[in-house]
Amino acid sequence: MNGPTGIFDRHRPRLHAIAYRMLGSVADAEDVVQDAWLRWNDADHEALDNAEAWLVTVVTRLSIDRLRALKAQRENYVGIWLPEPVLTASPPTPEEIHETADDVSVAFLFMLERLSPESRAAFLLREVFDAEYDDMARILGKSEATCRQIVSRAKRQLRQQAPRHAVSRDTHHRLMQGFADAMRRGDLHGLHALLSEDAELIGDGGGKVPSFSSLVGGRRLAQLFYAGARRHGPDLRVQLAPVNGQWALLRFIAGQLESVQAYETDGERIVRVLVQRNPDKLARIAAACQAPRG
Repeated sequence: MNGPTGIFDRHRPRLHAIAYRMLGSVADAEDVVQDAWLRWNDADHEALDNAEAWLVTVVTRLSIDRLRALKAQRENYVGIWLPEPVLTASPPTPEEIHETADDVSVAFLFMLERLSPESRAAFLLREVFDAEYDDMARILGKSEATCRQIVSRAKRQLRQQAPRHAVSRDTHHRLMQGFADAMRRGDLHGLHALLSEDAELIGDGGGKVPSFSSLVGGRRLAQLFYAGARRHGPDLRVQLAPVNGQWALLRFIAGQLESVQAYETDGERIVRVLVQRNPDKLARIAAACQAPRG
């Protein structure tokens, strides 16, 4: 299809990718893309030199405006705000692995929360979507020099985070499989052996379900997961699944999705666990996957 609808649908995946990385929420990203579609319908298509450039500009600017409003809401969020996780297909090629595993991971989106909306847009356009600075200047309505400064400051700000480790997909999968097996067995020593001594757990319950905002220490985390396995017994099911381009654990209690757990590792042990328990943010995954049956 070469008409306006076909053109928009062809670019929709890229537009959604930009909006989701900007907002960390599927619903908000879909709203932005829908708003862009309405504006596209009203546009003078014959007057546009580059439809994709026009659409990317609209979605980026709408995402900045939406994120400004969301930032105010998230200041009053109960506990720590974590991005909404999404199930992703296992990428079949190295290129797709690169595109999906690093720049859309739960850890990466959580890290981006420290940036202002405009800085987040500039950083993503340059570092994830490979935009040239002249294109970025047009999209953001800034000079190229200003855009370079914004991206540079964003990089410095993000480097204040603990360094990220480059870990192969196979290594990450092996560690996740080992941790899932230890969780199923209720193996306290096995759990502890796979956690670094200063491992951290960050949880998001959204004020709707109990959740640790932060818990530090490999032994404490191992005891927490061990206690869960002992408490729930055969009602506990743990499943590996590709989430946001990386292997994660889905934990079911009595057949209901209780949490989605994203793990960061240094290639040898787990250094951080991001646990999403907010039912609103689990709803899409809960509807998409079927809990394993005993």
